[in-house]
Amino acid sequence: MFDQIFGGNKTVANWAAAMSNYTVSERIAVQRKPKIASPEKSALKKQKTEKAQDQASAEPANFLRELIKKDLSKGGRIHDRVGRTGDVVRTRFPPEPNGYLHIGHAKSICLNFGFAAEFGGRCHLRFDDTNPASEKQEYIDAIRSDVKWLGFDWGEHNYYASSYFDQLYTWAEYLITEGKAYVDSQTKEEARINRGTVTKKGKNSPFRDRSVEENLKLFREMRDGKHPEGAHMLRAKIDMGSANMNMRDPGLYRVLHKEHPHTGNKWCIYPIYDFAHGQEDAIEGITHSFCTLEFDQHRPLYDWFLDNLPIPGKEKCRPIQTEFAKLVLKDVVLSKRNLKVCVENKVVTGWDDPRMPTLCGLRRRGIPPAAIRRFCEDIGVTRNFSVVDTAKLDDVVREELDVNCERRFAALSPIKVTITDLPADFRQELKADNHPKNPSMGSRPIIFTPTIYIDHGDFMFDPPADYFRLKPNGEAMLRTCGIIIKVNEVVQDPTTKAVVELKCTHEKAGNRKVAGHIGWVSADDCVFVTANVYEPLFKVGVVNHEEEADADAEAGAEGEEEDAAEDEEKKLASHDEARQKVLKMVNENSIRAHKAVVEKNLATAAPETSFQFERLGYFVVDKNSTPDNIVFNRTITLRASGPEKDTGRSRKAEQEEQMRLKKLLEDLPASEMFKIQKDKYSKFDADGIPTHDAKGTELSKGAIKKLKKEAAKQTKRLALRLQRS
Repeated sequence: MFDQIFGGNKTVANWAAAMSNYTVSERIAVQRKPKIASPEKSALKKQKTEKAQDQASAEPANFLRELIKKDLSKGGRIHDRVGRTGDVVRTRFPPEPNGYLHIGHAKSICLNFGFAAEFGGRCHLRFDDTNPASEKQEYIDAIRSDVKWLGFDWGEHNYYASSYFDQLYTWAEYLITEGKAYVDSQTKEEARINRGTVTKKGKNSPFRDRSVEENLKLFREMRDGKHPEGAHMLRAKIDMGSANMNMRDPGLYRVLHKEHPHTGNKWCIYPIYDFAHGQEDAIEGITHSFCTLEFDQHRPLYDWFLDNLPIPGKEKCRPIQTEFAKLVLKDVVLSKRNLKVCVENKVVTGWDDPRMPTLCGLRRRGIPPAAIRRFCEDIGVTRNFSVVDTAKLDDVVREELDVNCERRFAALSPIKVTITDLPADFRQELKADNHPKNPSMGSRPIIFTPTIYIDHGDFMFDPPADYFRLKPNGEAMLRTCGIIIKVNEVVQDPTTKAVVELKCTHEKAGNRKVAGHIGWVSADDCVFVTANVYEPLFKVGVVNHEEEADADAEAGAEGEEEDAAEDEEKKLASHDEARQKVLKMVNENSIRAHKAVVEKNLATAAPETSFQFERLGYFVVDKNSTPDNIVFNRTITLRASGPEKDTGRSRKAEQEEQMRLKKLLEDLPASEMFKIQKDKYSKFDADGIPTHDAKGTELSKGAIKKLKKEAAKQTKRLALRLQRS
């Protein structure tokens, strides 16, 4: 029957015959039943999926790299440049020399110089020095030093916007003669009102229809210093009704009676950044102009200038601006004006303070440049705003230092240990490996004597059961020398009760194994140093990255105002309200200086040399360290938790404790979930939300807001669990 119905199609007929044995509901269930692939097919499919995922994760997303590849491909925008020696692509890193570079700039540096190297091109270092009011030679020198420290070299291609001032002036006059620019004599307030808002169109300036002759006369008088600052502004004549505020007759030149670091007093007028930027790219033959995302609203203006100026060669190789998302690190302040408040108010010792996110600060802290380069590559490049967890940078830093740092013994807060059953003149020379995984790094001699120092973290009076270091009547193995010491007497300061000495006996370990192994430094073969230990400069949770992103977007939408000649950073920093807001964000416990003891061989270590102090973290010799005042800065802890939180428990015990706390938190109501975390919080509001950290410091509004969100999620989780039960 089914053969006739389906015209001899036996496959369909057999299927229909099988289905006729089921009820309607059974047929639906059978048809919906997933196909069961053979184990071989399942394994093959899984293998293909995993391979695709591995390939996707192996190479971070970088749409800019793909863009360059497309431009160089056959039929691409710059395919004709393929084969050039050292000049296939041209990128540029164009900092304004008005401050020090920070970790956010590192992403742009690595991208532009990295692409140039990858595609056989060159990257220009160009200083956009269009604003002498805030630019200094100090900043120029610092920027050069930072870029070289990161591992990049511009060769002979170091340029300045000021080198093009004559050409930019000529093009400004060209726009005037073409009727596309005019001298505006409005006051700043009038110009601000007539410019409109993002929701309200602007109004034409009453000076917009000046004749070409009058505009040229006034502009040349501006050039010759015949008008005071703020009296006139040369503007492009575009469209005051444009939805893009950057296209509402943007400024081209303003009067500014300031001496320039490179041109001296030659000029009394200076170009606005937007007018200079694209033309500099065109003059230098830049093939790819990469900017951060806040400049996306500036791109139409970038293109307008290129369209309307007689720039030689622009038809053959016209620069294209492309925007990418800037680097934003969780809980790290990158605003230059906020960092400047810290410098000016002596919160830090300077721009290169190891707590600062500046590149010179990171260098002084001991962050390897290779780690920054690798981090910038690992995070990829997109157009989407995102906040990168600082832990990602920390992990890369640890990996770089672990491979390259020699090991040393040290004690941050030393406790004297006297081994009473050794002769007072006992000395034993030992060999300690400089790196446990790399024999090629060699070894060093260390001296074992009856009097040694250990770190205070290696002794506890009343430790938990799973603590495996020294305690009263407890024992531990001294690393390298194969000796077990046992505490027989604890000597305390009569006033403070602090432990000042442990009196111990010893025995050779032989085949004995003990759980606790500790570092030590001989009292006869050591040197006392200052060891600086750092915490974040700003309180955790106080940095509102979304607000900073909104401010960047707003700046990108509104463009550069005519009062750009004024130093906005100085203006904002001088406002007491803004200054107080920044200072309130500062973590007052961001540095602790320890009188530490280290191996004597470190007395001659060169500045900026890094070591791993075993169990204590990675430390670098400070650049200002001297033989009479040896200073080490801690770069990073060995683990994310840090040695200060290290209780001496086994890893298994720590994991069990974490699981216990996690399970406990799952069952607690929102009003109680934070109260049991006494190591984090000390005061709470009526709803159980923390208001102060464990040290009694008031939490920021941002931190409290996050905790309220956690509490709301907990309430929702418990409600869902109740419904299911």
